[in-house]
Amino acid sequence: MGDAIVVLIIAVGVLFGVRELIRRGKGGCCGCSVPKTPEKKLEGEKVGEKIVTIEGMHCENCKNSVEREINRIDGAVAKVNLRKHTARVSMSRMVEDEELIRAVERADFKVVKIDTV
Repeated sequence: MGDAIVVLIIAVGVLFGVRELIRRGKGGCCGCSVPKTPEKKLEGEKVGEKIVTIEGMHCENCKNSVEREINRIDGAVAKVNLRKHTARVSMSRMVEDEELIRAVERADFKVVKIDTV
């Protein structure tokens, strides 16, 4: 009887695990579906670059959210590297750190640091 209960508990755990994997496969780790960010080209001459280290990104949806929000800034183009948890921001005008922080926070992530390249 005890063995049957253990097997039942394990089976229920596996069932919930498989269900979660299927859910994540449809919409990413955050459970949402964010469309791919259209590629944005920098208008004008590049005057600077910043590396923004970001906490909390896990999947392509997270990457797309951050890129989309930073790309909304006039004169900024972002390329996110999920493995490094960074966004490389090329600028045609100097963009203040606070503006980049607000953009990342709009995507529901946290900026750890910003380095000027």
